[in-house]
Amino acid sequence: MRIIKTILKIIVALVVILLVAALFMSKDYRVEKSITINKPKTEVFNYIRSLKNQDNFSKWASMDPSMKKSSRGTDETVGFTTMWEGNSDVGKGEQEIKKIEEGKRIDFELRFEKPMKDVSQAYMSTDSIAPTQTLVKWGFTGNMSYPMNIMGLVMDKMVGGDFETGLANLKALMEK
Repeated sequence: MRIIKTILKIIVALVVILLVAALFMSKDYRVEKSITINKPKTEVFNYIRSLKNQDNFSKWASMDPSMKKSSRGTDETVGFTTMWEGNSDVGKGEQEIKKIEEGKRIDFELRFEKPMKDVSQAYMSTDSIAPTQTLVKWGFTGNMSYPMNIMGLVMDKMVGGDFETGLANLKALMEK
């Protein structure tokens, strides 16, 4: 019985520590990954501006081969939206093109419905390093209210690896 009480005290203490820490943590999070692709900037940007092309390199698109997908609007234009519904790994939601800075950056809004409701901003940008080299950045920003903001500590681990996988897939695809 003493061991159980000690274990419960430790668990309660850890929960209290996490809740107190969350009071002082930022509610905003940001994850950004990048890769250099050996192709001209225009070619890379013209490829990534299509939300439908994300199915060819995004890790999430390959996590559920039977995922239901639909879209509305014209791809590569502001307002174009893709919707998905899949297994518990990919959940349900939609992604909308919110802004295009021609040849430079495309901004998206991600609206998640399952496994939890959330709205986040994402973007992909291209910068020319050399005539045939392009730096591609893929980023994700958002806000979590207390006490969920404690998750900000692990957002890079949760999402960053998936961005790195997607960027590596994009590089392999573009450099074929």
